[in-house]
Amino acid sequence: MTKELFGGSSSYRVTLFFGPEPVDGSTEVLACVFNVKKRSWKAGIQVSVEVILEQVARLRYELRLMDRLSEALLAIAPEERSACERRIEDLFVQAVAWCKLALGMEAGLTQENRCVPAAAFVSELDRLVRERRADVVAYVASELGLVIDLSSPSPL
Repeated sequence: MTKELFGGSSSYRVTLFFGPEPVDGSTEVLACVFNVKKRSWKAGIQVSVEVILEQVARLRYELRLMDRLSEALLAIAPEERSACERRIEDLFVQAVAWCKLALGMEAGLTQENRCVPAAAFVSELDRLVRERRADVVAYVASELGLVIDLSSPSPL
């Protein structure tokens, strides 16, 4: 994934390591941890990307995520549907975190483990997720094995 979500940069190889997980027991912030390796580096780093749950919920609403996935969810067997529905939130948080990581990478990374804190890039993340809404929704759908029509419903 994800070349789309963080601008298609071929100078980095990025993989999701784990997450989302609560940050220090908080119910307001989640983090995803990514392994990031730049071609010129001998080894990769880990980047923890924190996202604010209130912001994620607002973006999920603005992108009309459930509207976009609902038809595809109805097409799968009912016993599989509930498992898919339970994963949607985590996958959306991952997609938002990928976008925030892209912003951190644009700002520049040195070869040391780091955290992109919840308070960083808040307005920029809103803009980027809106700009890349089709890629964000496609990530969630593909991780669930769903086929969706990205042209419907129309963007805001």
